[in-house]
Amino acid sequence: MRRSKLATTAGQRRGQIKDAICISERPAEVEDRAVPGHWEGDLLAGTNNSHIATLVERHSRFTMLVKVAGKDSANVVRALTKAVRQLPRALRRSPTWDRGTELAKHRELAIATDFAIYFCQPQKPWQRGTNENTNRLLRQYFPDGTDVSAFSQRQLDAVALRLNQRPRKTLGFTTPAAKLQ
Repeated sequence: MRRSKLATTAGQRRGQIKDAICISERPAEVEDRAVPGHWEGDLLAGTNNSHIATLVERHSRFTMLVKVAGKDSANVVRALTKAVRQLPRALRRSPTWDRGTELAKHRELAIATDFAIYFCQPQKPWQRGTNENTNRLLRQYFPDGTDVSAFSQRQLDAVALRLNQRPRKTLGFTTPAAKLQ
C-alpha cells in the first residue's frame, strides 16, 4: 500500500534516541571479537505485546534471555540492569543495540551498569548480525504467534542454557558456554 508524503516520519524527532553513540565509534576490539564482554541486544516480540530481551556476547555467542514486563524504556532498562549486574565485571564492557525506543533511557542503564552503550545506524539491523542470527535460532523455541509473557525467567534460563550448550560451526563446533570459560 502506498503512503502519501504527509504520512512519512522523515524529519520528525519522534522515536529518536538522544545522545546515542554510533556503532562506528566502537573500539576495534569489539569488531574483531578478540575480547569477551561486548554484547549485542534486541527485543524478541511475541503476541499480546509480550517481549523478551536478548543479549548475545560477541566473542563466545553466549546468550542471555531476560523477561521484560513491557516494551517501554523503563521496564526494559530495569530488567536489563538487574540481569547485567549479575555478570562478572570482566563481561561488562559494552552492548550494541538497535534504534528502538525501548532503550531511549540508555543513559540510566549506562550509569547503573557502567556500560558504554552503542547503537547501530537507523534501519540497519544487520550491523548486529550475531543477535539477529540468535533471534532466528530462538524462534525454534518461541515460534511466531507465541505469547512469551507466559514463560517464567526460569524457563527462559533453561532455553538459554540449551542454546549455550549447542555446538556452533562458527566456533569450531565448540559451545558458547565452553568458549566463554
